[in-house]
Amino acid sequence: METLSRKNAQTRSIIDRIDWWLIIFIGCFAIISYFSIKSAMTSGQYNTNFATRQMLYYVIGALFLIMMLFIKPKLLKKLTFPLYLLGTLSLILLIILPNTPFTPIVNGAQSWYKLGPISVQPSEFMKIILILILARTISEHNKYIVERTIANDTRLLFKIALWSLIPAACILLQNDLGTTLVFIAIILGMIVVSGVSWKILLPVLISFAALSSTIILTIILKPNLIEKVFNIQPYQLGRIYSWLDPYSYSSESGYHLINSLKAIGSGQFNGVGYTNGRIYIPENHTDFIFTIISEEFGFVGSSIVLLLFLAMFIHLIRIATLATSNFNAYFIIGFISMLIYQVFQNVGMTIQLLPITGLPLPLISYGGSALWSTMVGFGIVMSIYFHDNLNYSKKRYSKRKTKQFIEKTLQKKEKQNKKSDTKNKGEAIVQ
Repeated sequence: METLSRKNAQTRSIIDRIDWWLIIFIGCFAIISYFSIKSAMTSGQYNTNFATRQMLYYVIGALFLIMMLFIKPKLLKKLTFPLYLLGTLSLILLIILPNTPFTPIVNGAQSWYKLGPISVQPSEFMKIILILILARTISEHNKYIVERTIANDTRLLFKIALWSLIPAACILLQNDLGTTLVFIAIILGMIVVSGVSWKILLPVLISFAALSSTIILTIILKPNLIEKVFNIQPYQLGRIYSWLDPYSYSSESGYHLINSLKAIGSGQFNGVGYTNGRIYIPENHTDFIFTIISEEFGFVGSSIVLLLFLAMFIHLIRIATLATSNFNAYFIIGFISMLIYQVFQNVGMTIQLLPITGLPLPLISYGGSALWSTMVGFGIVMSIYFHDNLNYSKKRYSKRKTKQFIEKTLQKKEKQNKKSDTKNKGEAIVQ
């Protein structure tokens, strides 16, 4: 009986250490993804059942998540440098190797390794590796800092730039501007929470904003110069032009945006109904999956999806604040920065708030590598929750003990007050 009770206690402790809320969020997005992709297939653009494939990708992603769950964050911290070398090497090989069936060029970008029916995009996994290496760099740097100085903060920024430069340059050379922008979002998000003084941070952010504005103006006024300096393809500049004036490019790169605006507008408040979408958008099961949701379920449906993302982000932030290790906290913040930017960019490009960059909507858009890398990230977060759960339990335990102590103290005071009142009444009767 004692052995059985011990096993039950261990089972309960393991169950308590799993982040069930995160599993619920992922399950909700899996359901949304399946039905949205299934509805997108009614346009008849493809004969392939992408909805079923997406569920297969989710199963593989779940295996990645479970695998990462049982890898302790301390071990993962030790493996960051070998993972960084492996990820960077996979990106460099895509630049060196010619266009072959193993490394094909798709939509003007050589960013995939094709293994039979499966295509793997290493840049997606490099996002997670970058977050890991930056989390380790920032935590190790701050460990030995007693007093923050401009010199120390500048040294940290230099380390962050050094680790980020090579993979970002490789991805930019692959003509993958969207992923490069995700890298920038990750870097900025992690720098903000790294402890770097605002005396340095504010000029850096202002300089970045000024540089971005200059590049946009140069694209508009001197597009040939941008193509030569940054090795950007004409089709990528076309996305900028179609963003600013889509109706002038309605037969080219503006076609997607115009139809996206029509689809979202036709959804109005309640939507036109599931599988009743009337606006045709090519590749709507990938980058433009949000238009399917908005058209068929309207403002209500799209708001529910965005609120679900918001709830998940708040939950992740809560885990970051409870993390006992700086490395763990920095990783979660970097992961949140990645997800927030991708959601903002994907939704923004469908409503002409931002230019089209080809970034998928996390957990909903069809795709293997993007989903798998995201599930790896969630697996690391769940590993942090799982292996740090003892500390969470202690916090809950201490709160519970404090509450019990207060309740007992109040009960004692009530008893003492009752005794004193009874005593006073007795003395009054005697007198």
